[in-house]
Amino acid sequence: MHTHSSGGTQTRSFTTVFLIEMWERFGYYGMAALLVLFMVDQIGFADDRANLTWGAFTALVFSAPSIGGWIGDKVLGARRTMTAGAIVLALGYLMLALPVNTLGFMYASLGVIVVGNGLFKSNAANLVRRIYEGDDARIDSAFTIYYMAVNIGSTFSMLATPWIKDHWGWHAAFAVCGGGMVLGLLNFAVMRRTLARIGSAPDDQPIRWKAVIAVAAGGIALAVATVFILEHKAVAVACVYAAGIAILAIFGYMLRKCDPGERSGLIAALILTLQVILFFVFYQQMSTSLTLFALRNVDPSFSVGGVELFTWSAAQFQALNPIWIMLLSPILAFVYTRQARRGRDIPVAAKYALGFVVVAIGFFVFSASGRYAVDGRVSSWFMVAGYGLYSLGELLVSGLGLAMIARYVPARMSGFMMGAYFVATGVSQYLGSVVANFARMPLGNLEAVQSLPLYTQLFFGLGWLATGGAVVAIVLLPLLGRLSRAHQRAVEEALNATPPLGTKSV
Repeated sequence: MHTHSSGGTQTRSFTTVFLIEMWERFGYYGMAALLVLFMVDQIGFADDRANLTWGAFTALVFSAPSIGGWIGDKVLGARRTMTAGAIVLALGYLMLALPVNTLGFMYASLGVIVVGNGLFKSNAANLVRRIYEGDDARIDSAFTIYYMAVNIGSTFSMLATPWIKDHWGWHAAFAVCGGGMVLGLLNFAVMRRTLARIGSAPDDQPIRWKAVIAVAAGGIALAVATVFILEHKAVAVACVYAAGIAILAIFGYMLRKCDPGERSGLIAALILTLQVILFFVFYQQMSTSLTLFALRNVDPSFSVGGVELFTWSAAQFQALNPIWIMLLSPILAFVYTRQARRGRDIPVAAKYALGFVVVAIGFFVFSASGRYAVDGRVSSWFMVAGYGLYSLGELLVSGLGLAMIARYVPARMSGFMMGAYFVATGVSQYLGSVVANFARMPLGNLEAVQSLPLYTQLFFGLGWLATGGAVVAIVLLPLLGRLSRAHQRAVEEALNATPPLGTKSV
């Protein structure tokens, strides 16, 4: 369905998706800020179990959209699938809000959230792509603003839910996540006419109830599977390995089947995807080791010249990430545009290399903070600085991931490839929580002075890991430059040539 609408209609349609995405991220990150601490505090998990449970859960959350995107494109329609996902998500958060502190019920709630996220995530992004179809100039800026929506939602909720938890308890905080999602749905119901002509082919057809029942059954099966995976660590590990092998197999298959001209773009996409996997290992520290570090070893008060300005609870430090992203996004967008105008466009591979350099410095800052600790507590300003560097790295690497696939992968494979990309980020979320466990605390309360070296050593190691990532990225720059130019040539040749009869297509 291609409808080239005027700028005004485009903006209205975009606003509708933007707002529901903002509320969805409000709910998700509000829950994410608390979940590891909730497992440690209320369910009685040791650090390592809480970290790995969170890792397995986020791996599923990131992988599920690869199926949801297909359902949206081929079965139910992108618009309907996104709406269904939002309803299921609201249900999952409201389940966490019920005052039931049993392990099984928590797992069941997480299973529902995985299903909702799978249906919602890729279809929301897909609708943004369809609103600006054929309008390349505006699609990049649309996705940048869209990325900002995510960060507005998450900033508010990561500051709000820990505060609500401190005043009214855990379940009240989870209820706010559900309430945000319900608000988003009500708002969407009012504005849904603006998306009447945007969607995938099945959106135009009457609802096929057999398909709806099949998707619902699949959703229940996925929720049950999630509970099983979260309960059995060995199964989670096996799934991660299987997913990793599957992604490489998919790439191998695509490389074999593609036209010779497309090969260079695919190889470039593979190398960059592997770099993104490494990046998400660092990303995962935010909800795991960095939050536990904030809990045990960071001074909660922000003061300047001995005057206390305000204090934060441990979970609120995660909000530094979206706050920095909002401050840095417009600056980066300005730099990119200016360089492009001067004909000095910065290649994606160079941005990735720079991203790893910045992340490495960020983790070295976290590590060095230990030297200035007083009674095992470090100044909160170290967190501000470390998060700033790390967030700049995130914008340079993960913020460009989907744009990179759009650029290097032929259109007929891009849906498939987006799926593989989501699964790849899922795999690395789990690896990240395994890495976080290098600083796991033994059960029983240690003094802050004893836990500090565990975390500073982990961050020091991560700083070197990111340095290694940067070195590899820099070494690969010439190769990626060659692949990128070959890809560009192939695209230009394809545009100039009319295809002869009998060309193979996949």
